[in-house]
Amino acid sequence: MNDWDAWLENTRLEVIRVGETVLRQGDHVRLRPRHGGDIFDLALAGHIATIESIEQDFENRIYLAVTVDEDPGRDFGVQRQPGHRFFFSPAEVELLDSDDRKRL
Repeated sequence: MNDWDAWLENTRLEVIRVGETVLRQGDHVRLRPRHGGDIFDLALAGHIATIESIEQDFENRIYLAVTVDEDPGRDFGVQRQPGHRFFFSPAEVELLDSDDRKRL
């Protein structure tokens, strides 16, 4: 019997690089979902979110788990409760710099 359990393996990443941009947990981003997404993608387009974690699946695809900053249930997302954490690819977000955050 094999002691290795793929479901228990840590698939979180500390940091990723997308072109010249470095993304980390805690970064603030603007959501820019791809065309042809689902209703949540349409509803969240343009909203500001915080990267809660960077996850990698078993096929090595990377996803950003984000919580939407203006969501009144945001604390549930931070606690990893359903319905308040959303997943986007790194190409579907725009990193906000400190000047952008000051204007919010």
